[in-house]
This record gives sequence, structure tokens and C-alpha cells, in this order.
Amino acid sequence: MAEAVANVARRVNATVEEEKDTLDLSNCKLISFPDGVFRVLHCVAEKIHMVTLADNEIKGLTGKFFKTFTQLRELDLHNNAIMRLPDVVAELEHLTSINLANNKLSVFPERLTDIQSLERINLEGNAITDIPVEKLQAMPVLKCLNLKSNPLDNNLLTAIQQFPQTFEIQTTTDN
Repeated sequence: MAEAVANVARRVNATVEEEKDTLDLSNCKLISFPDGVFRVLHCVAEKIHMVTLADNEIKGLTGKFFKTFTQLRELDLHNNAIMRLPDVVAELEHLTSINLANNKLSVFPERLTDIQSLERINLEGNAITDIPVEKLQAMPVLKCLNLKSNPLDNNLLTAIQQFPQTFEIQTTTDN
């Protein structure tokens, strides 16, 4: 445990000292986003454009996380245990890519459809059974939606295939 804490501290301090625009806390054995990190990053949070929390055991993120990193362009949360996202995720008005692959989502995080800048959504390997087709179609810049390995029914898969040709849909039925 002490080694994991030291690893997080090293990475956070490097982000602050080097004024990086990326915070990588992947594979740190985190079960939540550490509160202490908010205090350390408060002076540089606005400069951070990418956060990677992949390969942890995170069950969820608080609204405080999304209110702190308001300038996020990319958020990588794959291989965690996330069951839902807070509604405040919709306030990430600069977000272009979110990776939620291999989590424990059973419901599509519908507030993602409110983010006008979102280009890529990866939801592969969750337990999502329904998606808001009309809302996804209305997203102005969405280019890729990965829904592979989700238990979507055939009617929904048919509806998804009707999306515009410029829109890349990846579903379990793709070869």
C-alpha cells in the first residue's frame, strides 16, 4: 500500500513540477480518486488536458473530479469497476474522447450526449443493454462509438446501423 501511495505522489508531483498537461495515474491500485491529489493539483488543474486512470479498481468518480479538471480533452477510465458517472460529467465542454471500456456500466451514461465536443466514446466490455439512439445521432462531432461486448438486442443493433456513414459504430456484430 505504501508503495502505491508513493507511486501516486511521484506522478502527481512530476505533473505539477513539470507543468505537464497530462496526469497519468494508471495502474496505481486506486479504488477512488485520492482527495489529497486535488489539493496538490489545484494550481495546475486548469492546464491538465488528459487524465488516465486506467487499470485501477475505481468504482466511481465524484462531481469534484469533473469540477476540478474542467479543461479535460481526454479521459481514460478503462479497466476499472465504474458503475455510473455523475451528471456533472456533462460540464466537460472540451472533452473529445472518453474511454470507459471494461467497467461495470449497465446503463449508458446519457449525460455524455450533452457534451458537444465529444468525438469518441468507448464503452466496450460493459453490461449496457440500451442506448439513447436519437441523442447519439444528434451529437454534432461524434465520430466513433464502440459498443462491442455489450448485451444489446438485435432491434437496437439494427437502429445503430442506421447511423450516418461518416459515423463509425463498432458493435459485436462487426467483423
